[in-house]
Amino acid sequence: MQEALKAGIRLFNARQYWEAHEAWEKLWLEAEGDQKKFLSALILLAAALHKRWVHGSLTHRNFHKAEHHLNTLPCLYGEIDLCKLKKSVWEALSDSEVTPEIPLD
Repeated sequence: MQEALKAGIRLFNARQYWEAHEAWEKLWLEAEGDQKKFLSALILLAAALHKRWVHGSLTHRNFHKAEHHLNTLPCLYGEIDLCKLKKSVWEALSDSEVTPEIPLD
């Protein structure tokens, strides 16, 4: 699970959002509880960013769906600061100069 999650994070950090989305979707199928909410949020954030850069769309529907999952989880989930990630994705959706990253140890 951890290696597959990190593989998706590497894709996300490389701005390959759709590929990250697909990598996490495979994990989501086997996840349960908070882990499923966490992966749902990551999948939706990646989809929102993919639309932002590939299609030039500033629709925020996926971001708001992700926010719904993120609001049920603590700010620090494992080693990932979800509050910081949410803020950086929101900024990236509004400003093409911002590139959000998920820290990898």
